[in-house]
Amino acid sequence: DGAAAPMETGPQAGTPPCSPPSHPPAVEDDFQFILCEGCRQESSNLKLLTCLHSLCLDCLSENKPVGQCPVCRTAIPQASGIPDMDNLLFTSLQARLSIYKKISNSSGPSCSRCRGETAAVWCSECEEFLCTKCFEDHQWFFKKRSHKARRVEELRAESAHQFLEDTRKSCNLFCSSPSHADQGHISSIYCKKCCKALCCSCALLDSQHAPFCDVRSETQRRQEELSTMSRELKQKRSGFEASYATLQDEAARLEEAQREMRELIQQRVEQLVRLIRQEEEELLGLVEARQEQGRQELARELQQVEGVLRRMEASERLVEKMNLYATEQEVMDMQPFIKDSLEDLRRLQPAVAEDRTQPGDLGECRARLQAL
Repeated sequence: DGAAAPMETGPQAGTPPCSPPSHPPAVEDDFQFILCEGCRQESSNLKLLTCLHSLCLDCLSENKPVGQCPVCRTAIPQASGIPDMDNLLFTSLQARLSIYKKISNSSGPSCSRCRGETAAVWCSECEEFLCTKCFEDHQWFFKKRSHKARRVEELRAESAHQFLEDTRKSCNLFCSSPSHADQGHISSIYCKKCCKALCCSCALLDSQHAPFCDVRSETQRRQEELSTMSRELKQKRSGFEASYATLQDEAARLEEAQREMRELIQQRVEQLVRLIRQEEEELLGLVEARQEQGRQELARELQQVEGVLRRMEASERLVEKMNLYATEQEVMDMQPFIKDSLEDLRRLQPAVAEDRTQPGDLGECRARLQAL
């Protein structure tokens, strides 16, 4: 009975405020991935692009005329330039980290109810900090429920990673029926026919729903599907990295070839009389044109391959963080969108060097120089 005895994780009456730890956990460096990848700031309006980069609305609005991801230059399919998919995982992590920062603060959080006392307990069900007195009232009010409350002192001793894992709720999937949207019906059944999570009442009363499976097995299957696709892309990534390195080498060789040709032209032309200075200028102009053409061609290919590599990097990071921190609701909402993006990446192939045309061909320039 919660009214008679506090929970094991709750403080006893008269527990003094806990003292701050000697070494507060560092949060900033470990969770840079939850920031907007454009402005590197926290935002409650993070959007997930098809390239799996996350940007805030401000950055997307600035990039609106271009209609591309500013990180990897992948086109944004929505005409408005604002993607439809919210990054629910990163937004949730930001909110939970803000709670952890309050706990880690040397002064400690204050009670969410009375506002005057230092909090001694965090109730993850109510998402409230409670002092000793308010915690006793809380225990009496919820004596027939099992609310998980923990000491602030214990939470402060944990790392940010452990706190996020402990606060990941496993039973927060709600029924997708419109009539149950605001009633908090917990769903434990997944309908394979309509691809939705249902509560027991909907599953039993509506004969249109079938076949069924446990919603946890469905979220696990989706998580495993994303992990498998991510592993396949990680193996495929080496091909794009090799292609990127080849393009960089070709760009360096192109610059060197251009430099050597410019020197040769200048040495030969300087030996001629003024009557052929015009020919000299034409040859230099031709070299500049070929150089610019080759540079632009290589730059376009480098940008494309770099964009694919950035998308793969973003996909690996997002799937990894989904495995570590995503709730079942977040997996259900985000998995189809992420899966489509990973499917697009799997279809991409790195360019074969033998099939490419060599940029910056100087054959015509050499022929004209020989004639001169």
